[in-house]
Amino acid sequence: MLKVRGVVLPEREERSFWIDGDRLRTDPVPGGDLIVDGGWILPGLVDVHTHPGTEGPDAPFDDATLRRHLTDHREAGVLLVRTPGSAERIPDWVDADPDLPRVRSAGPWLATPGRFVPGFGRDVTEAELVAAAVDEAASSSGWCKIIGDWEFGDPALPLDLLTEVVTAVHAVGGRVAAHCQTAEGSRNAVLAGVDSLEHGWYLDQDLLDRMARSGTALVPTLGVLGNRMTEIRARESSARQDWLLKGWEGTLATVRAAEEAGVLVLAGTDSFPCGTIANEVEWLIRGGMSAEAALAAASWKARSWLGLPGLVDGAPADLVVYDVDPTRDPRVLSHPSAIILRGRVFRSPRG
Repeated sequence: MLKVRGVVLPEREERSFWIDGDRLRTDPVPGGDLIVDGGWILPGLVDVHTHPGTEGPDAPFDDATLRRHLTDHREAGVLLVRTPGSAERIPDWVDADPDLPRVRSAGPWLATPGRFVPGFGRDVTEAELVAAAVDEAASSSGWCKIIGDWEFGDPALPLDLLTEVVTAVHAVGGRVAAHCQTAEGSRNAVLAGVDSLEHGWYLDQDLLDRMARSGTALVPTLGVLGNRMTEIRARESSARQDWLLKGWEGTLATVRAAEEAGVLVLAGTDSFPCGTIANEVEWLIRGGMSAEAALAAASWKARSWLGLPGLVDGAPADLVVYDVDPTRDPRVLSHPSAIILRGRVFRSPRG
């Protein structure tokens, strides 16, 4: 039996936990081996938008790459990931591997003609989309991922069709994530009632109250553009460059407004390398969220949204520990002093 003691976030109370197999216990157990004594304890970090298994349309999706990506997440303290779209379905062996983070999958991206990289996900016609969405939600972790739009100037997925998808998936207990990076695509996703809006470039802030009422989460994936802004600004002037720059400015400004409107804003990295959730938290803070709210977006709020409890009796024994309060110094997120996944110690202050 292992024992962990420290200050729990977000409650800021000193507590002790005993690890019984892969579960946390709060009732004292005599003789527990104290492996963490002090520090700041959080539920395992979460990346709600990551695509492990391949690094691009021309790269193969294979088990070795998938394992490497998920291991990179774990080493960063990310113990739960959601894959809103991938080249192939996440194989069953992932859930059975105690060395890897827990995964919530949406199956392959569902793309209608002209709205994604051909052959990278699951290509379907508009007539096939509803049935395909129900199929992926039933075959994965209850999620499906719809490509709601793609390039600037191209029409988004029609609102009535996306609404039909959402209705059908919700009817079987599933949830819908929608990729949107145009004003029309973001608008249609919100009006259709999707469960998560991915990216949300050009999102009309007048829709934020509706998102809050309907429970549509915003996953802005700020780092995927923010980390490339210097390179994008240095490009030769073009319509695409202008679209990217304006989309970035709008998304960054929307983060604070969304939080103030009561929209659930969550942390997702999208791009590679995997295991960079600390960078996304930093971008959320730059976007106007408080350090604690940004951390919640990558920990306890994200876990709750995906159906897992925090640090309570009987919860999964997935936790990370920091020597310094990460809400006071978010830079420490990259350096957890302890990582415990499924009750197994992958890092501890004792080495």
